[in-house]
Amino acid sequence: MKDLFGKAILDYQTQHKAAPIITETNISEADEMEVAYLFRKFDKMPDIEQQALKLAKGRILDVGCGAGSHSLYLKEKNHEVFPIDISENAVKACHMRGLGETKVMNILDVKDEKFDTIYLLMNGTGIFGKLKNCTTYLSHLKTLLNDNGQILIDSSDLIYMFEEDEDGGKWIPMENDYYGELQFIITYENEQEEPFDWLFLDYNTLQNACHANGLQCELLLEGDNYDYLARITL
Repeated sequence: MKDLFGKAILDYQTQHKAAPIITETNISEADEMEVAYLFRKFDKMPDIEQQALKLAKGRILDVGCGAGSHSLYLKEKNHEVFPIDISENAVKACHMRGLGETKVMNILDVKDEKFDTIYLLMNGTGIFGKLKNCTTYLSHLKTLLNDNGQILIDSSDLIYMFEEDEDGGKWIPMENDYYGELQFIITYENEQEEPFDWLFLDYNTLQNACHANGLQCELLLEGDNYDYLARITL
């Protein structure tokens, strides 16, 4: 991986570059994301993120922290937070923003630790990649939770992106096991990242995956664009 997403974050942090990140998937056209959005303050965050952050408690793990905006807010509220991301560039930016405890780490490599709150935000199910990987991630996250701990995770149901047939049903191509499995492509400053798997999960599918792994799942909030916030507990 070229770590272009992280490079954009670091460029914005160090040089205030305004070049956008171009995102594209196998079911959607190219779209621009302003890097400044990743540096937003609490009052500019969507309702789902705000609600998730208000529910923070205890020792916190922020998975896929990106530019660290969620962790910064939590730290300002005197929470004990441990941000992680697989992007070395993003972690460097987090260090510059005052999050010196941020580590370059895959969630599956976090061992022998316990947390009261684990955050997976900005389509937190994305890191699962494929539907078949849900058990791998959920069973591992389960080992990281304290007895009264919680996982706060968001995603979206992409069913709205598919055309309806004459009977009102949805026409969904069958090349994937599940319609929320996407191939994601990132372009930044004329460089293109290798395509990678990214998973959007509808709430019922997430709930079923949780139950299959001995976890409880509760729908906390629904957004205006088929998005939602869920809480997963033991």
